[in-house]
Amino acid sequence: MKPGLYSEQMLRRALVIFGLSILVLADDIARKLDDYPAKLVAGPVTFGIENLGPGVPSPSGSIYLDQHIAIEVSAYSNGKAKRVALNSGHFTLRINGAKTLIPADTPGAVAASVKYPDWVSRGRLEGTAGVGDAGVIFGRPRSVERFPGDPRTQQQDGGVNRVPRVESPVGQQAPEMSTDEIIQRAALPEGDVALPASGCLFFPFHGKMKKIKKLELVYDGPLGRGSVLIP
Repeated sequence: MKPGLYSEQMLRRALVIFGLSILVLADDIARKLDDYPAKLVAGPVTFGIENLGPGVPSPSGSIYLDQHIAIEVSAYSNGKAKRVALNSGHFTLRINGAKTLIPADTPGAVAASVKYPDWVSRGRLEGTAGVGDAGVIFGRPRSVERFPGDPRTQQQDGGVNRVPRVESPVGQQAPEMSTDEIIQRAALPEGDVALPASGCLFFPFHGKMKKIKKLELVYDGPLGRGSVLIP
């Protein structure tokens, strides 16, 4: 796994993700507000916030996100409030004090980035080697089929013969849920939601986690506006 924001904190967070994954996916709020390292008061609601790094809770541990940061957000009533209007569009993320605020991605976009590594084009060095019409391409990420027989994979590979990748069946087990379902169920619920409520926000990030020195979550919604630094 790539290095996280702070190695010791990332280890602790990985253990938290693993231990709470089944509860989160079961829509059960097991954590208390005091368990969160950051809190944001917005009217009748207090948000408990924690940076989970590049990980999504799942029954088997966690799914690694190569292109996103997961921020867990739990909403608790300050008093008599029983419901709250939640939307991922109410939250943005500021990284290292930048002026630009990053909006949250949809669960569908996050799942696509996990299933299709070439979803986002990145600078890279490519080359080919071979004799005549036969050749092998190197330096290009492997295209992933969106469905059986997807012609996109051959088109994106430039029609060059590739070395087949053999998957070993040893130790493999069929996943209990699809990537789409895992990420969707881990995401922050939206709409008119009963309190308490909990879930993840996913913010796109294509840099190195170790270069993140400061994270600030900004809320701007029907409950008002505020921000909090996430340790």
